[in-house]
Order: sequence, then structure tokens, then C-alpha cells
Amino acid sequence: MLKRFFNYYRPYKGLFILDFSSAVIAAVLELAFPVAVNSVIDTILPSGNWNRIITASVFLLLLYIVNTFLQFVVIYFGHRLGINIETDMRQDLFNKLQKQSFSYYDNNKTGKLMTRLTADLQDISEVAHHGPEDIFITLITLVGAFLLMLRVHTTLAIATIVLIPFIMFAVSFFNKKMTAVNTRIFENLGEFNAGIEATVSGVRVVQAFANEAHESERFKGLNKLYRQARLTFYKTMGISSSYNYLMIRLINLFALFFGSYFTLQGELSYGDFVGFILLSNIFVRPIEKVNNMIEQYPKGIAGFKRFIEEMDRELEITDKPGAVDVAYLEGNIVYDAVSFSYDNATPVLENVNLSIKAGETVAFVGPSGGGKTTICNLLPRFYEATEGTISIDGMAIKEMTMHSLRNQIGVVQQDVYLFPGTIRENIRYGKLDATEEEIKQAAIMANLEHVIRSMPEGLDTIIGERGVKLSGGQKQRLSIARMFLKNPPILILDEATSALDTETEQVIQESLDSLAEGRTTLIIAHRLATIKHATRIVVVSDHGIAEQGTHEELITQDGVYRRLYEAQFLA
Repeated sequence: MLKRFFNYYRPYKGLFILDFSSAVIAAVLELAFPVAVNSVIDTILPSGNWNRIITASVFLLLLYIVNTFLQFVVIYFGHRLGINIETDMRQDLFNKLQKQSFSYYDNNKTGKLMTRLTADLQDISEVAHHGPEDIFITLITLVGAFLLMLRVHTTLAIATIVLIPFIMFAVSFFNKKMTAVNTRIFENLGEFNAGIEATVSGVRVVQAFANEAHESERFKGLNKLYRQARLTFYKTMGISSSYNYLMIRLINLFALFFGSYFTLQGELSYGDFVGFILLSNIFVRPIEKVNNMIEQYPKGIAGFKRFIEEMDRELEITDKPGAVDVAYLEGNIVYDAVSFSYDNATPVLENVNLSIKAGETVAFVGPSGGGKTTICNLLPRFYEATEGTISIDGMAIKEMTMHSLRNQIGVVQQDVYLFPGTIRENIRYGKLDATEEEIKQAAIMANLEHVIRSMPEGLDTIIGERGVKLSGGQKQRLSIARMFLKNPPILILDEATSALDTETEQVIQESLDSLAEGRTTLIIAHRLATIKHATRIVVVSDHGIAEQGTHEELITQDGVYRRLYEAQFLA
């Protein structure tokens, strides 16, 4: 784990060397002050030479000015180093999450993933900045101060540091304990954030059912769990800090008590005694840092462990070695003995065989849960087929890179997701380098231009989170405009009009028909009236394909489709 942590220092070697060397020089210069005081009291002061006192004072002033500059370097550039490393880790984690399959997101809460990207890594920068230098400076200060104390008086130096092993034991013990506590805090924070995210996102449902009191009680429980974990952490930290405080003050007391004794015995001069007291203060200063280390480091260590856990999680769907980029696909699709199940549980699809010609419009119908959406989701590899092969234009989709495969497939869903921002930004998402003219043309083709004209800011109108300021039909048209801009040869329409009223559905259907023209189109349909024009209708039921044919052919059969059709239209 340490090796992986220090790998993040590589791009910032210069920054690390600057920070680390400045911190070390500053620590060494700190040791010069007690030695100078000793010299002033025992040598310069008795001589009565005022000029030498002025010279020594000027020398110390210069020393402090240099140290002041070094402190700025350590604080600013050190934290810059830490933030750079934290930023790189967060980017790596985000990139990893981007590659995860739909199954991963089916099983993980958004709030918990947000915690991993934010709170888990917030204390990494402090560990990255202070970790190496604190450990090294603590050692160099302890050793340097102790050697200087030995020069003054050997027995006194040994008597002063006798408590150090007790402090080191406490550091080790409490560090492990607080790392474990912080891991629990992060887990509780993930649940806490997931609860907030779910409630805030669903606030309209909460208010519609007048369930504010229920949500308040549920949040209260999550809040208490998080509070208890934090209290456990601060209780442990309080015990640790109090224990270390006592040990440090005992070191100061030992230095004062035994130093006074040896001074009265004539074994120490007054200058040596004052210098020794100052050295003992420098000696305990890095130990005082231990309290901060015990508070800060376990947070960073726990966060990094969870970061590593996420980074080491295997991707369920990856590019096969040697996968090729496909520049263009005509859209001849073949499902050959394809089966699929979620988490190796009950099969959703079994032995599906299906051929779709380029330019053909194929509609999938059937009861809910029959596998219509699953068949379509396997094509862009949102999920991976458990068995069998899916190919396009004679090439297995596993032989293509996922990026190039998904570039050739457009998906228009019932639940349209729009990003916070403007209408223009959301249309442009279909083609990030699109020109203004291309955006306007896509809007016209999606019958969106009169909506844009009615908006106060036109294309620059802010649509709110998830397009909350738009109606269902306007959202759907915007998503269709986005797809016109992408211009893929293969199109998947996932119940794209089922949530709309009849009049809006007719307008949207015209846009969809225009979009589907000349493309291989897979339609997942609930309303059978919208798919009569399909080249072929595939009825999906009981883990596979029950029947297929044109609307007229299926109506003449006394099968599943006819029963669905009669049930829907007779009703």
C-alpha cells in the first residue's frame, strides 16, 4: 500500500524535494537557538562585550528570517503537493467509476460513491504533505536534540527521554484504533450521504405522499449513527491526546527537576541549564505533533484504504486484448444462443437467437420483466451476456472497443437524463465538437425549435437539475435532438413515448420516425399502436423469444402478441 501511495509523488518530485528539504533545514536551524543561548549566557555575557551580544542577536535574527521563509515554503508548497496528489487520486477513482458496468451501479448507492470521491480523499492531502516530512523531521529533531542534550549532560539527557517508549507505544496503539474508527465513520458517512441524496432527489414524491415525518425519522437514525461514530473517534482521540500531554509535560518536568539538581550540584552551569531546558522544549515539540498525526493520519489512511479497495475492484466488462476500433457499422445484428442472468441467479434470457438486417426496424414487446430491455442493453455491452455471442456486421461485439461500439449506437430512453445547464449544452452532449449550425439543425429535426423560440434565453435557457424546468415532451425532444447530433447507424428506443400524453406522443413519434429513417432501429414498446409500422415485431416472454413477424402476421396467429393487442385495445 505504501508503494502505491508513493507512486503518486512521481509527477511532483521537484515539489516534494523543495518541501522536504525546506522542512529539514528549518528543523535543523531550530536546534541552533538553544546552542546560541547557552553561548551567550556562559561565554559572551560574562565577558561584558556588548558588540558580541549585538552580533549574536543579528545572527539569530537572520536565522529567524531564513526560517520564516522556509516555513512559508513548507506550508504553501507542501499543501500544494498534497492537493495535487489528492486531485490525481480523485481523478483516477472517477475514471475507474466511469468504466464500471450497469450491474455495479445497480448494486451501489449514488451517495456512497459520492462519499468515496469526496470525504474519503479529503484528508489524503494532509497525509501526503505532512506524512514523510513529519516522520523524518520527528526523527531528526529527536536525535539532534538528544545528541545536543548528551553534550550538555549525559545522565540528565537519559533521565529526560526515559518516557519516550511509552509515547511510541501510545502512538502505535491509538493509530490502529483510530484508523478502524475512521473506516466506520466513512462507511456511515456513505450511508448518510446516500440517504440525503435519495430524499433530496425524491422530494417531490415525499411531499406528494406527505411523508416528511417518515423521512425525518429515517434521517434521524442515519444522523445518530454518524454522530455515534464521530463521538467514538473523538473519545479515542481525547484519551490519546491526554495521555501524550501528560507524558510530554513529564519530560519537561524531568528536565526541570533533574536539571535543577545537577545545577545545584555544580555539574551544570546556568547557561547549560537554560540551554538544556530550551533543548528539551525542542525535543518534545515533534512529540506534540504526534497528537495531530493521530487525529489526521488515521483519516487519511482509512480513506486511502477505501480508495485502494475501489481501485482494485475488478471491472465486470472490459475491452478484450487486441480489441479494434470500428469507424462505422452498417447495423447487421445477430444474437447467437445468447443467455443472461443477473449475478448468476435466475436467468432473464435463455438461448436467444435473432438476426436483424441493416436498416430494419424491430420492435420488442411482451410482459414487463420478460427481458425486452435486457436484449437491447446487451448490444452496447451495458451488461455482458452470460453465454452466446452478439455480433454486428459479422464481428463479435467483444472484438470491438467499447468506446467505438457505443459511438455507433444511440439510446433514447423513457426516463430522459438531462444535465444541469443550458439547452445548448444538453444538445451538444450528442457531439461535443458540434457547430452552432449543427445544434440548430438537430433542434429543428427533433421539432424542438418552437420550444426554443418560446424560451426567454433561447438555446441558453437554464433547464435546472435533470431538466426540471421542461415538460416531459420537451425533455424527450431534447434527447432526440441530442441523438440527431450523434447520428449513429444503430438506434435503441426504450419506451421513449410511453410516459407522454397522446397529443405529445404523436409529435414525438414523428420525430422518432424521422430519427429512425435509414438506421437499424430496436424499439422497446409498451403501447402497441406505436409499432405497427415496424419491419418486424419480436415478442419476448419467459426468458426468450416467443414469436416474431409483422403486425399483420402476428394478429392472424392466436399467440401472445394477439392476446396482448386485444387486451390493450379492447380495454
